[in-house]
Amino acid sequence: MERSAQRLGRALIVVVDDRIAHGEHDDSPGPLVTELLEEAGFIVDGTVAVAGEVVDIRNALNTAVIGGVDLVVTVGGTGLLPRDVTPDATQGVLDKRIPGIAEALRSSGLAAGAVDAGISRGLVGVSGSTLVVNLAGSRAAVRDGMATLSSLVPYVIGELSGWDGN
Repeated sequence: MERSAQRLGRALIVVVDDRIAHGEHDDSPGPLVTELLEEAGFIVDGTVAVAGEVVDIRNALNTAVIGGVDLVVTVGGTGLLPRDVTPDATQGVLDKRIPGIAEALRSSGLAAGAVDAGISRGLVGVSGSTLVVNLAGSRAAVRDGMATLSSLVPYVIGELSGWDGN
């Protein structure tokens, strides 16, 4: 059976938003990311909302990696404001960065009109055997980012799991 016909693995979503984390706002991008990940073939373990604090984000990422998920998608906190610290927290978790995917996300986001994606400082990389992806927080950035990732993630997950495609 081809890998594309199988489940790609387990995923976790980390929403970085002070208002959502504190229950002051309920318009989370989590359901959209969940839907797009499931369409791509992932089993989504859940969505975690955290405040824009380096330690909170890093703890969520480390918990996901220790829990053995194949993919962690963070949403939000990638911009230029003082509370946008997702890339800073992510950098401390990554073993290897994959700058080409991060650049593809910025380029495609900007081309699609998702300005926050175009100016995102988001990182993509590997922690242990988990792929970690930072997406900008707008719905447009999430939709475009997930479309861009759909062709790249199966290859990376295959590489990380030792699958050679033959």
